[in-house]
Amino acid sequence: MPLQIVLNIIIAIMWMFLSETYNFTSFLVGYILGIILLFVLQRFVPDSFYMKRTWKFFLLILLFVRELILSNIDIVKHVYKPKMDMKPGIFALPIDVKTNFEITLLANLISLTPGTLSVVVSEDHTKIYIHAMDMPDVQESVDDIKNTFEKRIMEVTR
Repeated sequence: MPLQIVLNIIIAIMWMFLSETYNFTSFLVGYILGIILLFVLQRFVPDSFYMKRTWKFFLLILLFVRELILSNIDIVKHVYKPKMDMKPGIFALPIDVKTNFEITLLANLISLTPGTLSVVVSEDHTKIYIHAMDMPDVQESVDDIKNTFEKRIMEVTR
């Protein structure tokens, strides 16, 4: 992936020289042409096409924003209820992510979402212990995190 980004920047700079205009628009046009060129010639460049991973990262950001908005709405509902019927608790989330970066990213995304907090990662890096403000069903909470954040993180990093 870093090689493709460098190649794309070189193509954009070469486009600027060939068009003899040295401004941002010319660079942007060259960069877009570089993306198209790398896409067409992707079988000659090692690794998968880097814009796929960039798109997956963008989708991860959108997922986080969606979860952030939905959890904020859920927190507001709990705060304005006259009767507090929350069921807080700590549960263990078995994780499939392996690298330190993936585990840290998952733990941070969980902590940044209101209503949940990553407490600790187990010594063998197979579980994250999470405190949830309201968790009526532990398995549902585990499945929700595994099918959203963990799945997207693995798509981005692998």
